[in-house]
Amino acid sequence: MRKLIFLTILSLACNMSFAQDIWISKNATVNFFSSTVVEDIEAKSSTGASVINAKSGEVIFKVSNTSFRFAKKLMEEHFNENYMESDKFQYSEFKGKISETYDLQKDGDYQVTIAGNLSIHGVTKAYSVPATISVTKGTVSAKTAFKVKIADHGIKVPSLVFKNIAETIDVKIQANYLPKK
Repeated sequence: MRKLIFLTILSLACNMSFAQDIWISKNATVNFFSSTVVEDIEAKSSTGASVINAKSGEVIFKVSNTSFRFAKKLMEEHFNENYMESDKFQYSEFKGKISETYDLQKDGDYQVTIAGNLSIHGVTKAYSVPATISVTKGTVSAKTAFKVKIADHGIKVPSLVFKNIAETIDVKIQANYLPKK
């Protein structure tokens, strides 16, 4: 009987330990900003999904292109129909790996680099981005900011509005993670 209780407790502990390896964010925010002398364009999505495998350092992030909201409805329409072709390329996705050491069980701020592949508009390109992972009383959050050249992802801007859209877009991502249950 003692062996059975010990094995049950050991099994539960192992499962809890494994569960703590996988961290999930279902409401990550993605902001992007384009600034030119003609106008500034900003959009935000709060529906990004992300997973961190704390054991392997692997990170996956995915956001629906149609989830971005703009100040002007017409900008949103042009973004989805003309630039992102969201009916054809529904998601933007990043798959990478954290290179530095961090501990999601220990409070602190960890400055890390995440290297991987960013797929936007059907074009995948290698990126290496700085990020901050913060752990506070069992709560895990991550944030990053980086730049994306739209030409690198095959996004074409018509010459008529070329001066309205920056060649390089500022991207900011913020995610709060919970352990997988």
